[in-house]
Amino acid sequence: MSLRPYIVGNWKMNGTRAMLSEARAIDRAAQRHMKVEVAVAPPFTLIHAVHREAEQIGVGAQDCHPAADGAFTGDVSASMVADAGAKFVILGHSERREGHGETNELVRTKVQSALAAGLKVILCCGEPEERRDAGAHEKFVLNQLRLSLPESVDGAGEKLTVAYEPIWAIGTGRTPTLDDIAAMHAAIRGFLIERFGDAQGSVIRILYGGSVKPDNARDILGVAEVGGALVGGASLTADSFMNIALAAGDGEDA
Repeated sequence: MSLRPYIVGNWKMNGTRAMLSEARAIDRAAQRHMKVEVAVAPPFTLIHAVHREAEQIGVGAQDCHPAADGAFTGDVSASMVADAGAKFVILGHSERREGHGETNELVRTKVQSALAAGLKVILCCGEPEERRDAGAHEKFVLNQLRLSLPESVDGAGEKLTVAYEPIWAIGTGRTPTLDDIAAMHAAIRGFLIERFGDAQGSVIRILYGGSVKPDNARDILGVAEVGGALVGGASLTADSFMNIALAAGDGEDA
């Protein structure tokens, strides 16, 4: 099964209603470039508004609580973001793992809750710099995935996406070499096939994230097993974000 490249913008804690003009511009551009699947994850406050504006792009959330409901002041459940119009949720991002102390076990519970609410999941993984320097990066990332993913997921190839983001490359302007990216994506692919079987594990898209910009996107997206990109700061304007999407589309057959 051949899937279109998947380019996802993570707006993080950025955006007010004034950003809806950028969402509209992204959506219009995506309608002209059907070879690429484009999505954005705005903050909770904008999910419904962006969903109402979007005709072509997917709209998702950046997180969800593992419980379906309850006395959790300030938290938002998977069913709530689905009700607001989200079709997917980003889980296990390093900024949640590090800044909020999220463990692999908590992330796995969130994945299960999101899937139960009918959301697709983009699960993030990635190593800190000291693990990379020690040569333990691959073991670290695969263990993170092993503990963050349920043992089985019906239709995993359709419902799951993995985003590899080396922590030391997020927002720093640094990126691994193309060989480094290829090696990690190949290792992740092997794990996914082992966990979910060849039929499902071979078609789960693996995105790369970490200082993806228009000027390096074409090279990164041309690496084997890189099925798209999870884009941070460069997704906040339609011009930079869609230039990354165009780089992905350039690699597809017309």
